Amino acid sequence: MKSSWRINFILGFFVFAGILIVSRLAWLQIFNAQTYRALAKGQQEFFESPQQERGEIFLNRLSEEPIRVALNKNWWKCYASPKEILDISKASDSLSDFLDIDKEILMEKLNNDSSYYLLKEKMSEEEMNRIKKMDIKGIHFSLEKYRYYPYQELASDVLGFVNQDFKGEYGIEKYYNYCLIDDKEWLRRKISPYGYSLEESSSIEKGCDVYLTIDKNIQLQAEGLLAQAKEEYEIEGGQIIVLDPNTGRILAMAEYPFFNPNKYGESNLQTLKNGAVQDLFEPGSMFKAITMASALNEKVITEETTYEDKGSVTINGRKLSNFHGKVFGVVNMTQVLEKSINTGAVFAESKIGNKTFLKYLEKFGVFEKTNIELPGESYSKNTVLKSGRDVNFATAAFGQGIDMTPVNLVRAFSVLANGGKLINLHIVDSVKEGAKITKTETKVLKQGVISKDTLNQLTKMLVQVTESGYGKKAKVPGYYVAGKTGTSQIPFTSLGISKAGYSEKTWQSFIGFYPAFEPKFLMLVKLDNPNTSTAEYSAAPIFGKLAQYILNYYKVPPDYEEIEEK
Repeated sequence: MKSSWRINFILGFFVFAGILIVSRLAWLQIFNAQTYRALAKGQQEFFESPQQERGEIFLNRLSEEPIRVALNKNWWKCYASPKEILDISKASDSLSDFLDIDKEILMEKLNNDSSYYLLKEKMSEEEMNRIKKMDIKGIHFSLEKYRYYPYQELASDVLGFVNQDFKGEYGIEKYYNYCLIDDKEWLRRKISPYGYSLEESSSIEKGCDVYLTIDKNIQLQAEGLLAQAKEEYEIEGGQIIVLDPNTGRILAMAEYPFFNPNKYGESNLQTLKNGAVQDLFEPGSMFKAITMASALNEKVITEETTYEDKGSVTINGRKLSNFHGKVFGVVNMTQVLEKSINTGAVFAESKIGNKTFLKYLEKFGVFEKTNIELPGESYSKNTVLKSGRDVNFATAAFGQGIDMTPVNLVRAFSVLANGGKLINLHIVDSVKEGAKITKTETKVLKQGVISKDTLNQLTKMLVQVTESGYGKKAKVPGYYVAGKTGTSQIPFTSLGISKAGYSEKTWQSFIGFYPAFEPKFLMLVKLDNPNTSTAEYSAAPIFGKLAQYILNYYKVPPDYEEIEEK
C-alpha cells in the first residue's frame, strides 16, 4: 500500500509539472509570441548614432595644391572637481596667474561641492603638463576635438565657424553643415548572446570635404587692401569681390571688418555677417552701365547720341541733379559714362520707356537671388520701383532708389563681360564624399540678355571711363579696363534709423572687367563711408592695385606696350 501511494504521488507530481510546463510554453509561444519575438530581436540588435569626423574646407591656389583652411584639431580641456580639492586657497594661488583669473574669483568658484568646473578650453599639451607639475588634487584633463582655422581671419566671412555643439554657423560651415558632418542617421548593429558585435560599423568616418573657388593669394591681397583702406580712408566697412565672369567662379570675397573664427565669441553679429551676400545697398552710378546697355540694345541711342545737360531735370515734381549740381551742356552717351552724368542716365531711360527698362532689369536678374552657396542671401523685389512712378525709374537709371546685394550686382555686370549671358555664381569648386567628387558646373540661366554688338559698343564706352573719365585711377598700365565708378548716399534705413531720406554718409564703389576686350576677371570694390568725396579717389585706386596684382599673378599678356614719356 505504501509503495502504491508513493508511486501515485510521484506520478501525480510529474503530471502536474508537465501540465505547468505545457501551459507555460503555450503562454509564451502562442499567446505572447509577438512580444517575446520582439524582445529576442532587441537582444540581438541595437541602434547607435555614428560619431563623425567633420570634413575639411580648402582654398584654391593657382598651379599649387589646395590648402586646408578649416580642419579639426585636438586640444586639452582643463577642469576642476571642487569637492576633491584639499586646499582651495593654495590651488587658487597656483592656478590664478597661469589661467589669468583673479585669485579671489577663482576661490569663490571652487568653494562648493560640485564635481565639475571648467577652467580652460583649447589648452596645449605644454600648458597641460605645466599644470600637471603643480600636482593639485582635483584638477583633471580631457582630450577634446575642436574646429581650427590655421589662417585665422583669412576668408572668415566665407568660411563661417563651428559653435560649441560642433554645428556650423554662418558661411560654408553652415551651408554645408549637413554634408561636413551628418550624425542624424542611426545605424543598426547586431550582437551575439554574449554582447559582442557581429559586424563592423558601416558609419562614415569623415564628412565631406569642400573645395572652394576662392584663391588664397588673391583673397589675401583683397583683405590687405581693405585693411589699408581702413587706415587711409577710415572706412566703416567694405567688400571686394573678384570672379571669372565667364564661369561665375568667385576668386575672392573679402569683407571688412574681419573676425577670427577661432574666437568668434569676441565678434558682434554684424561683423559675423557676410555683407556681400546679406546686405543690400544702392549701387549709384555703377548702374548707369546697365541702363546704357539696355538703351543701346533697344537701338534708341548710340554711343554718339547727344542731348543737352542743364544740370538737373524735374520729374513728378522732384528735382534730380548731377553730382555737385554740375552742368555739362551738350554731351554724347560716352561722355555721360565718362563724367557720370545723372541726367544723361535719366535721358537714356526715358528713351527706353519704363516697362521695357523693367524687363531688362528682370533679364539682368536684379530682382532675384543669385543662389550662391552661402546662407542667408538677401535680395530686394524693389517694390517701390515697380510702383510705376516716372521719378522712381529715373532715379533707378543712375543707381539710386534701387537696391541689391554686391553679389547680385556682380552677376548682373557679368552679363556685360561674358557675351550677354546671365550665369550662376558659385564659390564651391567641388565636394568630396569618400571617393565621390562632385564638381560645380556653370549654368547659363538666360541667353542673349544683350547682343554682342551692344556689348562691343558698351565696352568701348566703359574703357573711356578709365582712359579719360572719372575712373582713371582704376587703370592698369598696358591693359584696357572697362569700368564704372559709383558714389551713392546711404539711406537712413540702411543705418538702422527709422527715418525717410538719405544721410550724409556714402557708399563709394568701382566695378569693372579686364582685359576689357577679352575679359578674364570682373571685380567690385565697395567701401562704406570713406573720408573721400567720391569713388574716384577711394574705390578706383584700390581696384587698380588689385587688378594689377591679378594680371601679374595670372601672367596675362598686356594689350599694348606703355610708351614712357621723356
